[in-house]
Amino acid sequence: MASAETQPRFGQSVKGLLSDKVGSCSGDVIALTRQVLKGSRSQELLGQAARNMVIQEDAILHSEDSLRKMSIITTHLQYHVEHSKNLQDQLRHLLK
Repeated sequence: MASAETQPRFGQSVKGLLSDKVGSCSGDVIALTRQVLKGSRSQELLGQAARNMVIQEDAILHSEDSLRKMSIITTHLQYHVEHSKNLQDQLRHLLK
């Protein structure tokens, strides 16, 4: 005995029901394909974001290193300015 789903509906042939089912399945396949493509694009965007983040992290680390070196140079320059002032004062004292 055939189940209720396999029996033709009132006024429809088996061929018509099959055609409707194929159309429905085609729509589902199209929707699934769209979702897969959307997910694929999302993965590409996430990958690109991760690469950009690594590049930015390297730039930040390089900037941090440069700032540290500039701080050391500034400290040395301040020392030399103080030393020059002391020498200037000593020369003034000697020239008096």
